[in-house]
Amino acid sequence: MNEQIRQIAERIRGLRDIAHISVESCAHDLGVSADTWRKYEGGEADIPASFLYQVAGKFGVDLASLLTGEEPRLRVYSLTRAGRGVRVDRRRDYGYQHLAFNFVDKKMEPFLITVEPRPDGEAVPLNMHPGQEFTYVLEGTLKVMVDGHELLLSPGDSLYFDARHGHGMKAVGGAAAKFLAVIL
Repeated sequence: MNEQIRQIAERIRGLRDIAHISVESCAHDLGVSADTWRKYEGGEADIPASFLYQVAGKFGVDLASLLTGEEPRLRVYSLTRAGRGVRVDRRRDYGYQHLAFNFVDKKMEPFLITVEPRPDGEAVPLNMHPGQEFTYVLEGTLKVMVDGHELLLSPGDSLYFDARHGHGMKAVGGAAAKFLAVIL
């Protein structure tokens, strides 16, 4: 098991234990099965960023606290130098860098995401979460699925959508795609 996944899983379990809430209740509230929740808490399954965002909201903690185990401290501004965002290597589909991990009381969660190309016939993995999402493509070509609609985005293209609908991204054209994602 990836050490980062294990630590994140322990933080999720700790938050639930402190709140004295059952696995079943948490799973119901976040729209996953109790079995899936147990796999996330046990570090046995990749934990989607959208799920972590929901967990942070449910327990009233900053997403950065789940990712790093440290409380954000900055209040005026947060500077993240190129390549220095907090890496979130939990899923094989996406490589995340959190770009404002150390700012207190964020109103949004900005990520730099890299998606590696996958075989042409492979389905785009979908996820859903409360809120809205903004995507701005920096490099490569990104196939985006939103609520059954298939969109191709190139560098400079952007997309804003209701994240409660099934959505997912996949790099196409044989090269990785890099994009900025902002979750509200």
